[in-house]
Amino acid sequence: MTATGRKKNLGQHYEVSDGSMLLHSSGTGGPSVVFLPGGGMFGLYYWNVHNLVAEFTTSVVYDRLGTGWSEAVDLPRTGEQVSDDLREVLRAAGVPGPYVLVGHSLGGLYARLHAKRFPDEVAGLVLLDPTHEDVVDYLPEAEAQRLRDWNTDALSPAPEQLEAMRSTYRAVFERALAEWPADIREPLLERGFDTEVYRRSLLEAKNLPELFAEVRAAGPELDVPTFFLSAMGFDAFAEHLVPPAARAAAVESQKARHRLCTDLAAALPRGEVLRLDDAGHSGIAWVRPDAVVQAIRGVLATSSAA
Repeated sequence: MTATGRKKNLGQHYEVSDGSMLLHSSGTGGPSVVFLPGGGMFGLYYWNVHNLVAEFTTSVVYDRLGTGWSEAVDLPRTGEQVSDDLREVLRAAGVPGPYVLVGHSLGGLYARLHAKRFPDEVAGLVLLDPTHEDVVDYLPEAEAQRLRDWNTDALSPAPEQLEAMRSTYRAVFERALAEWPADIREPLLERGFDTEVYRRSLLEAKNLPELFAEVRAAGPELDVPTFFLSAMGFDAFAEHLVPPAARAAAVESQKARHRLCTDLAAALPRGEVLRLDDAGHSGIAWVRPDAVVQAIRGVLATSSAA
């Protein structure tokens, strides 16, 4: 499997069984750090912290099939497919293992599944406000019921709804990435909020209950250093997305997710939690790249000392 092309500043394409995937690698040394984006997000949305990590080890960002600059495929995909794709593209790109997987939101779920499936290839986990299959047991009842009755209509909006969402979130991302170099920011905004790419990106989480079942069935948690970063704040660039009337409920949900992270970490031999009161769920890597790097360094130190 060989590279099939290159986009300036954005990475290189590699062929895997189900298509062509974009991957960008920087830095040297190991263990290699691999960023698994949140649902519908691209690898280069983690460009800022990726560059910081590349100063002390190999750092990798990539786009899952169906997202970003990777080949368009039908979404959603099973967790097993996503995990197989990741394994293939890392091998195709010659990225040496073992890996520290940094998973944000839905990417945290994929990271844990990958670790369970390929334990000899994973040196540690950093989970950024991760999605988790047991979250329904912690959430306030109204939100828990929404997950129990998972309705995917919102993930397949009508054209007029899609356009309104696309416009709103593009403005949010423009504010969040305002200080980034134009040669990174502008392609991200152009690609991320292309109508068809954005529509497809919403579909990644359509099979969330099935993903939960896959992770449960994959076996016990891996005994590796695992850091949870729990976002307990609201991102200034997106505060208007949580109106005042909904703020109290959102805070309760954040508290519930923090309790979950704390319980999960306590159940692991080498689990830790970093609570971030000044970052929200979406912007955790943009607002607190220092905390993400701190957690990655902690995993690397703990892993090397084992």
